[in-house]
Amino acid sequence: MSGGKIAYHYAFLRVVPHVHLGSFINVGVMMHSRTAEFLGVRLIPDVSALPLLKDEVDLDLLNRYLGCYQRICVGDGSAGPVALLPPSERFHWMTAPRSDVLQPSAVHEGVASQPEKALDRLYEQMVIPKRV
Repeated sequence: MSGGKIAYHYAFLRVVPHVHLGSFINVGVMMHSRTAEFLGVRLIPDVSALPLLKDEVDLDLLNRYLGCYQRICVGDGSAGPVALLPPSERFHWMTAPRSDVLQPSAVHEGVASQPEKALDRLYEQMVIPKRV
C-alpha cells in the first residue's frame, strides 16, 4: 500500500438495555487488520461507572461478558474454543449480529499507518464517557 497506510475494519461494542427500543451506549471498540496481523479491543474497564446502566442491566454479568471479549481478542483459551481461532475468525465471531443486551455495531473500514493508534483514537472519541 502506498504511503504506509494499512486497511482495517472496526466495530463498536454496545450495551442495548432495551433491545426493542434500540437505544445503546458504546462500551468498546474492536479492530482487525489482516495485512498488519492486528486484532485489538478497547473496553470500558468497569461498566458500573456508567450511571445510565445502573438500574437497567446486570452490571456484574456485563463486566464478565466484556472480560470474555478481551480474552477472546488476545487468544486466551480460558474464553472457550472461539478464542483459539485465527484472529480474522475471532473478529468475525465478535462482530456477528446479535439481538442481545451486548451487541456489535455494523463493521466499518478505515486506513491508518498504525492500527493500534487508530484503535486508541476511536476508543477516546466514541467510547469513553464524556463529562459534561
